[in-house]
Amino acid sequence: MTKMALGTHPFLLGFEQLERLVERTAKSGNDGYPPYNIEQTSATSYRITLAVAGFSQNDLAITVEDNSLVIRGRQQDDSEGRIFLHRGIAARQFQRSFVLADGVDVGEAVMENGLLHVDLTRSVPDRVVQTITIRKG
Repeated sequence: MTKMALGTHPFLLGFEQLERLVERTAKSGNDGYPPYNIEQTSATSYRITLAVAGFSQNDLAITVEDNSLVIRGRQQDDSEGRIFLHRGIAARQFQRSFVLADGVDVGEAVMENGLLHVDLTRSVPDRVVQTITIRKG
């Protein structure tokens, strides 16, 4: 018995990219930094919140690339001339990616008390019944 790939099933027309999407999502970083929450704020909206303590607005970049929301953080190293007896707060960079479905738009981003909030909205298309006319060949 041959195993059929999900995106090549004969009843799933137009879903060829589904398998690539699943693979891309599985390969995204799982290092846990920075920690984040995803919440549904209404039937058609979501909010991603990242804990970015120590980062300023200028240290962060938010882009949408190929149906992915990409949030990058890079702090400036200001440790020159300072002597640390203990350094538990690392100034490390990060990149966190979230795959967006078709119809999901990125709204505003707000920085508040060390938390970065990014709002997303999903447009809901009108469900329309379409009748197809059959013509003689």
